[in-house]
Amino acid sequence: MIEDDFYATLKLKTGEEIFCKVAATEEDNRTLLLVSHPMIVSEIRSKNGIMGYKVEPWLKTTTDDMFIINLDDVLTLSESSDIEMILMHQSFSKESSSKDSSKNKQKIDRRMGYISSVSEAKEILEKIFKNS
Repeated sequence: MIEDDFYATLKLKTGEEIFCKVAATEEDNRTLLLVSHPMIVSEIRSKNGIMGYKVEPWLKTTTDDMFIINLDDVLTLSESSDIEMILMHQSFSKESSSKDSSKNKQKIDRRMGYISSVSEAKEILEKIFKNS
């Protein structure tokens, strides 16, 4: 049976800290967590002291948005009602979902920059090098 979804920060035994939407389920006498759109949040400060957040996906080499984590691999779990974090997660989820859809992919054209073959680029760079 899957429990209701909730937002939480998970600290894994590997040291990773992720924020995600979580649903817990029991299977074969073990508790599994179904995590949706897990993200890593880092605080960043600009040179003038303004603080902000950097949000990035937990796993960067996959397009999956749902993962299963064994509760035995979790050091601690903290349910969150922080509206700022929840709104960041919802925005992150929408953005990552829209990136996956093929309709948002752009085709390369000359307005984006100069397009050439490797041999053409090599020729141009050699000319620039010889003339400098």
